[in-house]
Amino acid sequence: MRNKLALLFFIIVLALVGVNVRLAYINKTNGDKYTKKVLAQQDTNSTLLPYRRGDILDRNGTILATSEKVYNLILDPKVLLQNQDKEDAEKDCVEPTIQALVQCFELDEAELRTTLSEKKDSSYVILLKQLSKDEISAFRELQTDKTAGSRIKGVWFEDSYIRRYPYNSLACHVIGYTVTGNQGQTGIEEEYSSTLNGTNGRSYKYLNEDLEQSTVVKKATDGHTVVSTIDATLQEIAEKYINKFVEDYTNKNTEGPAAKNIGVLMMNPQNGEILAMAGDVNFDLNNPHDLVANGYLTQEEVDAMSEEEQLDAKNQMWRNFCISDGYEPGSTVKPMTVAAALELGVVSDSTTFLCDGGQVVVQGQPKIKCAKKTGHGIISLEGSLMFSCNDALMQMGAMLGYDNFLKYQQIFNFGLKTNIDLPGEANNASSVFTKDNMGPMELATSSFGQGFNATMIQVASAFSSAINGGYYYQPHVVKKILDADGGTVETVNPLLVRQTVSVKTSALIRQYLYHTMYGSPDANGNNPTGKKARVAGYAMGGKTGTAEKIPRSARKYLVSFIGFAPADNPQVVCYVVVDEPNADSPTTQASSAFAQEIFKNIMKEAMPYLNIYATEEIPADMQDEVAAEKAAQEQADAEQAAEEEAKEDTTPSEEGTLVDPNTGETVKMPTEEEVQAEGDDGFLGGYESPILPGGGGSAEE
Repeated sequence: MRNKLALLFFIIVLALVGVNVRLAYINKTNGDKYTKKVLAQQDTNSTLLPYRRGDILDRNGTILATSEKVYNLILDPKVLLQNQDKEDAEKDCVEPTIQALVQCFELDEAELRTTLSEKKDSSYVILLKQLSKDEISAFRELQTDKTAGSRIKGVWFEDSYIRRYPYNSLACHVIGYTVTGNQGQTGIEEEYSSTLNGTNGRSYKYLNEDLEQSTVVKKATDGHTVVSTIDATLQEIAEKYINKFVEDYTNKNTEGPAAKNIGVLMMNPQNGEILAMAGDVNFDLNNPHDLVANGYLTQEEVDAMSEEEQLDAKNQMWRNFCISDGYEPGSTVKPMTVAAALELGVVSDSTTFLCDGGQVVVQGQPKIKCAKKTGHGIISLEGSLMFSCNDALMQMGAMLGYDNFLKYQQIFNFGLKTNIDLPGEANNASSVFTKDNMGPMELATSSFGQGFNATMIQVASAFSSAINGGYYYQPHVVKKILDADGGTVETVNPLLVRQTVSVKTSALIRQYLYHTMYGSPDANGNNPTGKKARVAGYAMGGKTGTAEKIPRSARKYLVSFIGFAPADNPQVVCYVVVDEPNADSPTTQASSAFAQEIFKNIMKEAMPYLNIYATEEIPADMQDEVAAEKAAQEQADAEQAAEEEAKEDTTPSEEGTLVDPNTGETVKMPTEEEVQAEGDDGFLGGYESPILPGGGGSAEE
């Protein structure tokens, strides 16, 4: 017996030695071949883990731009074909996978088979892009099914993100949009693109020294969130009243648009924060390239264009008028001229001027006229702003002289970029005068805002410094940077660039501009020019503007109004520009009433929202207007109440029934006879408490 066991043991040892020898021989002669075969069966691909681009928020946390997770459907033909079994249909994975794709995504079966055939060596074929979670849920259920899922191979979902703009065109020129690769185009999306972008991660699969598959994951780093200074509510108000103006004035006086351009800019004069920035040309940030869908051109106009012309049209649609377009600002810059004259002491609060309707500045040159061609007569320094007197401003310009005037133009930043944190700000350096090219005529016209160019953001920033105590803040549209978890990375503090004028001078300018809106006519019958912009009960200040465009012979005008509230401590500046409003004549087009109308509508709604309260008595000349508005509101309220009452069910109730006010159920009230028939068994109907003595239980139990 022992001999047999020993023989068996010897045979087993001999067999093991033979196997080891054979393995050594195979490894030596064909080791590389089999190693490659094993490695080929392992998934060593690396997978990109995309970062999430940061959100753009308004100042109150409202999401203006966000990145929504989507999924790309990926086919791996190489893996799928490795699991093909033409001999045994029960083991084959190609047919079940194709049928699942056709069933869940309505893909063309013939195209799928062609893709498998033509790209059989590929491991990455995108079948569909940007699928939502709901759109892939049915397929994922099949993949996780114990029976069906085991025969679905070579299909996976690649995470991705798509940029969404919940409010479509709201603040489109400020926000901007993105293109492929998370590249920002225009607005905050472009200016802060590197801040909003993060860093992709990657999942690496590899074979360790034991030829086992391992995974290393380098997580993606999401982008930062940008909190803008924009207030979505104020932006909506500004856009609403621009749209109202467009609706009211298109084809009103002459056939054509309401205006060539309209811009509205609202900012906090105390720190340079932009609260709203809007124009009459908007586009849907979710569909920024479609000229027709955005209402910019008709399909016929687009079809007639070359590709280059279409691109030019898109650039115009995307152009931010408030920062990119220069124009002659007109009388809205007069407060800065007056402030410079006060600051240098060439005038005082008691200085007076004679306006006789204009001046011949250079003999032989045309007379430069005042807006009131018959002349304002003798007016005060305050009157020069209240009545917008060009003649008085030309005299002030002469008192200042070339050097001082140009010095203060630079102090107020005209001819220089404001360096607002948005792309596309115009450089007007070549369209303002220098000492080399400024003569008497240029000095005279520049004093009241003609002959040189400025942008809306330049005028609003300079004006803010003139009325806030003399402090010029760099305008900006971003307030804070947050990380992906909501922690503060950076707070954008107000940047004080310089002091333009003294606190005393600034206070006088505020007073003058308050009277420009609320002052009384003077002894010569001159009326303050800003009355049409007043909002009843509020203390405000502001300045009108009318600029005659080049060529002067065309008699085309750009009109504007810039104002602030409250008058004593400005919290908001609103600047409205209407370029070539729809008017029946050059004379009516030159009226700043067009801009004042938009300003008034915006401020009437914006001031209560900003907690700026009515503190003034209603002026006598506005009482009829207020009464009419009150009556209209009461009528609207009454009509609304009548509509709501009409909606209520007026069907008469059955006698003896009442409607439960909480449930709405109709309840039949019991009659005296029914109550007597029930008998009298007390208020509780015989109900006994289970925890009180005699009630089915004991308190001691």
